[in-house]
Amino acid sequence: MEHKIYLFGLNHKTAEVEIREKFALTGFNPISQKLVEKEGPVLEALVLSTCNRVEILCVGLSEQHLVREKVMDTWAGFCQADPDLLSSHIYTYTDRDAVRHLFSVAASLDSMVLGEPQILGQLKDAYRKAVEEHSTGVIINRMLHKSFSSAKRTRTETAVSSSAVSISYAAVELAKKIFGELSLHRAMLIGAGEMAELAALHLLNNGLKEILVANRTLERARELAHRFKGQPLCLEDLFKYLPQADIVISSTGSSSAIIRARDLSEVLKKRKHRPMFFIDIAVPRDIDPDVNQLDNVYLYDIDDLQEVVEENLAGRKEEARKAEKIVDQEVDKFEKWLSSLDLSPTIVDLLNKGEAIARKEVKKSLRNLPQEVDPKTIQILEHLAVSLVGKLYHEPIVFLKRRAQEEGSAEKFIDLARKIFNLDEEQIPENAHTEKKRK
Repeated sequence: MEHKIYLFGLNHKTAEVEIREKFALTGFNPISQKLVEKEGPVLEALVLSTCNRVEILCVGLSEQHLVREKVMDTWAGFCQADPDLLSSHIYTYTDRDAVRHLFSVAASLDSMVLGEPQILGQLKDAYRKAVEEHSTGVIINRMLHKSFSSAKRTRTETAVSSSAVSISYAAVELAKKIFGELSLHRAMLIGAGEMAELAALHLLNNGLKEILVANRTLERARELAHRFKGQPLCLEDLFKYLPQADIVISSTGSSSAIIRARDLSEVLKKRKHRPMFFIDIAVPRDIDPDVNQLDNVYLYDIDDLQEVVEENLAGRKEEARKAEKIVDQEVDKFEKWLSSLDLSPTIVDLLNKGEAIARKEVKKSLRNLPQEVDPKTIQILEHLAVSLVGKLYHEPIVFLKRRAQEEGSAEKFIDLARKIFNLDEEQIPENAHTEKKRK
């Protein structure tokens, strides 16, 4: 029976946050394991669940209604919710469309923030979990590895991920333009706004030396400083410590400006007029625009940063068109590989059975070792065993493909292969051969 590729999902485009929350599959949910139960319509499965999407990729029988029903019931069952409610928000892709969608997701061409890098890591985690649950097989394994290499191409051959398209990240990019290497510089966080915290985190991830945290409530300042491994300050001591800061990120919620040009004259003298970069993410603004009149002072407010974001986003969209062409090329390559499995599902069954035997034998051998083996070594041993199976099966598979191209030969050789490797798991009596001889 023919195997097909399916992708069922809901995301920020098809379902509001309440629905996405209701059908999220976070934490330990062995749903992919449940989907590939023996004798079921789903043969391979992988689950991707993030804050903005949940998608289930599977390889199953050609009867789509059976596969969809199994996926909807299992998914909704884990969430203790109504399968009909879930089904009304689902989008479905099959075969080439499913492969292309997966590759686009991996390349972050389908994300809320175009080009954001987190989704690829989340997809790799989802794949690792599915492999641990033994719910993937030849087709999904190949598809996922190709999606990773496709995503790598889009990042190295285009600039789809290179420009800042969030307020906090835009602030960091501007800081790098002003100061270059951030490891020699110190920042001050004034207030505890979410975007300011995120900007501070981005700065630290880009090598910033240290962060000072000033807040009206000292306890909150201590809490944030502990997070950033920085120094907490009372807001009353702001101008005492301001000369130490090269970068100032402010988001207090004050109804009027807390820093004006006249406040900075003494600060700049103490700094010997070294540059200062102010990021004002507060509304109303914390820093008076007259600060821009001072030499060696750079001030950006949230509107300035938004302009940078919009300009960069337009650039990313242009790069995304280039990335989409790469995705199409990689989908074509995968389809070519898939079409080479004309003997599918026989070849798929053969490789799956070989991989299952390899993993089983590794597990059996590990139990006989005198001491426990670390996970990395287990992974290496499993990879070795599976690779050996692939190499051993290579020539028989090539032989089958060649014979299948001969007119009238395909059915005969497929049947013979399935019998030789007992792919249909027929119960053969142990004395079958001796009984035949007697007759």
